[in-house]
Amino acid sequence: MNIYVGNLHYGVNEDELTEIFGKFGTVNSVKVITDKYSGQSKGFAFVEMEDDAEGNQAIGELNGIEISGRNLKVNVAHEKKRDPNRR
Repeated sequence: MNIYVGNLHYGVNEDELTEIFGKFGTVNSVKVITDKYSGQSKGFAFVEMEDDAEGNQAIGELNGIEISGRNLKVNVAHEKKRDPNRR
């Protein structure tokens, strides 16, 4: 299950998210999205969990909690639709 994590403090890193989500089950990958020029976090990430039930539990328990002074927005990630006009 692919999970969107938004409203992240810019200092939160992939190891921290792995630890937080790991309390609910197996975390396959974590990717904090960064600006390609500055390398600074854009304030959101994607967490992939092995089991859908564990992912749903993580979403239910983590959505809205405060991490580093910010309330997380956690939900199921939806695949980005490609714009056929974009190259």
